[in-house]
Amino acid sequence: MVLNGDHIVAARAMFGSCLYVAQELCPRFGIACTLVDGRDTAAWQRAMRPNTRALFFETPANPTLDLVDIAAVSEIAHAGGALVVVDNVFATPVLQKPLKLGADVVVYSATKHVDGQGRCLGGIVLGSQAYVKDHLHNYLKHTGPSLSPFNAWVMLKGLETLPLRVRAQCDAAAKVADHLAGKPGVTRVLYCGREDYPQAALARRQMSGFGQVVTFELAGGKEASFRFLNALRLVKISNNLGDAKSLVTHPATTTHSRLKPEARAELGISDGMLRLSVGLESAGDLATDLDGALAAARKG
Repeated sequence: MVLNGDHIVAARAMFGSCLYVAQELCPRFGIACTLVDGRDTAAWQRAMRPNTRALFFETPANPTLDLVDIAAVSEIAHAGGALVVVDNVFATPVLQKPLKLGADVVVYSATKHVDGQGRCLGGIVLGSQAYVKDHLHNYLKHTGPSLSPFNAWVMLKGLETLPLRVRAQCDAAAKVADHLAGKPGVTRVLYCGREDYPQAALARRQMSGFGQVVTFELAGGKEASFRFLNALRLVKISNNLGDAKSLVTHPATTTHSRLKPEARAELGISDGMLRLSVGLESAGDLATDLDGALAAARKG
C-alpha cells in the first residue's frame, strides 16, 4: 500500500494518463515519484529510496514499444522492499506473464484485447491472494469500482476467444511491419518482433509473441500524418487498441497530448509518429489501404 510520505518509481515511457497520475496526482496525496528510463535497469536501482514502496511500468510501452526487463527490475524492487506493478495491456496475458517473471501486481485495460470489439469499458487488477485480501478487496468494497453484470459477461465471453484473436493479430502485425519498412515516406518502423527492433533480444526472452501494435514514423511530421489518416479507408482512426478492427492514432495529439513538446521528444514521440493496432482483417487488405494512405501523405 502506497501512502502519504512514500515514494514510487515509474517509467517515463507510459500511456499519457499514467504519466499524469505519476506526475500530477501522486504529489497531491504526498507521494513522491521519480521517473526513469525504463529500458535502463541501472536507472531503477539508482532511483530506489528507503521509502520506495512501488515500481510501476508498462511493457511494451505506449506508443514507442520500449521494453522493461521485468525479472531484473523485480529483483531490484524486492531487495528494497517494494512491489512491482506492471501494465501488461500491449503484451496481453497471452504473450507475457509478469507474475511468473517476478511482478507482484498486473493491471489491464480490459477495454482493449479482453473485450476485443470496442463494446465495454473495464479494468483488471491481478495479484497474489494475500495482496487481494489485504489491500485490494477492502478498497474495492468501499469505493465501488466494479463492473456491471452485463459488462462482466461481455468480458468473460471475450476471454473465450482471446488467444485465437491475439495470435492472429500478431501474425498480421508482423506482415504489416515488414511491409511498411522501407516504404517511401516511412522513416522508422518499430515492432517488437523485427530483428532491427532495438530490444529484440529482451522481447524474445520475456514474451512468447510480439503483439499487434506497429508504430511507425512518417516524413513530413503532423501534416503528412494527418493526410495519411484522412486517406485511410479500411483502418479506422481511434485511440483504442486491441480491437478486431484495425485502429490507428496520432499519439502527439491524442494519447500524449498532455505532455509538452520537449517531454514528447524525450520519449521519442515525434509529430510524424503513428500507432497502428492491427486487427483481424487480411494483412494484404491492410497493406493496400496503408499504401494508398502513404501515397496521399507524400502528395503534400
